[in-house]
Amino acid sequence: MKIQMPVLPYAANALEPVISEQTIQFHYGKHLQNYVNTLLNLVQGTEFEHQEVEGIVAAAPEGPLFNNAGQTLNHALYFSQFRSPVKDNVPSGKLADALNAAFGSFEEFKAQFAQAAATLFGSGWAWLSQDKDGHLVITKEPNGSNPVRHGLNPLYGLDVWEHAYYLDYQNRRVDHIAAAWDIVDWDVVAGRLK
Repeated sequence: MKIQMPVLPYAANALEPVISEQTIQFHYGKHLQNYVNTLLNLVQGTEFEHQEVEGIVAAAPEGPLFNNAGQTLNHALYFSQFRSPVKDNVPSGKLADALNAAFGSFEEFKAQFAQAAATLFGSGWAWLSQDKDGHLVITKEPNGSNPVRHGLNPLYGLDVWEHAYYLDYQNRRVDHIAAAWDIVDWDVVAGRLK
C-alpha cells in the first residue's frame, strides 16, 4: 500500500448507528489524515521514502516512523473492511471454513476476539491474522503496531483506541466491540486470505 489517504468505500454515515458520521469525520478525516501526513514527512530523504507502508511497518525501528506507519496501515485496513449494518452478519465460504478450523466455530472466534479486544490494556488493536502456514490467529497489538511486524497477514482489525468509539460509546469499549460485528464486510476480509 502506498502512503496515501485511502478512499472510504461507503458514505460517511453508512455505518450508523454502529459508527456515527461524526466519529468517521474525526477518526478518518482527522486522525488518519494526520498519520498519513506525518508519515509522508518522516520518510522524506530516508531509506523508506519509496517503500510501501507494509515494508515500513515490518522494518522501521520503534519510534515515530514506525508508529505513524503502523497507524496508517491499521486505519487503511480498518476503514476498508466495513459496510452498512447487517443483522446476523456471518462469513461464508473459505473464510468460514478457516475460522471453524482454527476456533471450532464462528461464535467461538467472536468470543475469543472480543475477549482480546476488551482486555487489551490501554490503546491498541485486536487482529485476526493468518500465519505463514495459513492458520488463523488472534493477536493484541499495543498502540500502533500491526501483525505485519510479526510476519503475519492481517485480515480483520478492530481499533480499541478511544478515538475509535468514544463519541458513540463513551467508555463502553465492550459495547463498541459487540456492535462492530454488524458492519464487518466479510467478503473484504476473505479477500485478504492468502
